Amino acid sequence: MALLQLRDLNKHFGGLHVTNAVNLVLEEGEIHCLIGPNGAGKSTLFRLILGEHHPGSGQIHLAGEDITALKSFARIRRGLSVKFQVPGVFKGLSVRQNLEIALQSRLHGAALGREIDRLLAFLNLEAEQAQMAGNLSHGQKQWLEIGMAIALKPRLLLLDEPTAGMSPEETQMTGEMVRRLNAAGMTVLAIEHDMAFVRQVAQRVTVLHLGRVFAQGSIEEIVADERVAAIYLGQAHA
Repeated sequence: MALLQLRDLNKHFGGLHVTNAVNLVLEEGEIHCLIGPNGAGKSTLFRLILGEHHPGSGQIHLAGEDITALKSFARIRRGLSVKFQVPGVFKGLSVRQNLEIALQSRLHGAALGREIDRLLAFLNLEAEQAQMAGNLSHGQKQWLEIGMAIALKPRLLLLDEPTAGMSPEETQMTGEMVRRLNAAGMTVLAIEHDMAFVRQVAQRVTVLHLGRVFAQGSIEEIVADERVAAIYLGQAHA
């Protein structure tokens, strides 16, 4: 059974058709990257999956359940979690306190402390645990928010440009984090522009253009597709 299935998903904002009959199947246990030029509708699609926007038509199924009408919190309870492009950490709290907030609904006492320690090690933030989150580097803030997003051990992790603003070294480290999460059983859907990251992690890739699915396949198939190169150069029209 597919973990996530989008069926003929449509979303309009006024006269603008932002999501146009999108069909997407995400298998349990895969890392799937969503790419496309600016304005392709990628972030809107994420917000439809999360429940921040509701489609004009179409369906969203999670593990076989129709979640199209569910609120965001109900989707999160069913195993969704998201890290948005701009880090949403609590800047006036320490790194450790940020993780405690994310974990406290399911863990307490010694178990909470052990899980915070485990996440700090995973995120390469052990030395920064007492720092205010607002004092972290941009890349470290991104990692902290990834840690907060995985605190509830979601079945499906949505990542919206997780390497935006990162150095090549930080991007490589982020890719390794994503691969380790996936190896531990987490399914990942990521929006990303950095093709080095996509090459590093993606098992399948979907290209959006003007709100439509333009191409799907392995990273090798997508890179070799001349039509995909053309839309990134602004030469193709859907």
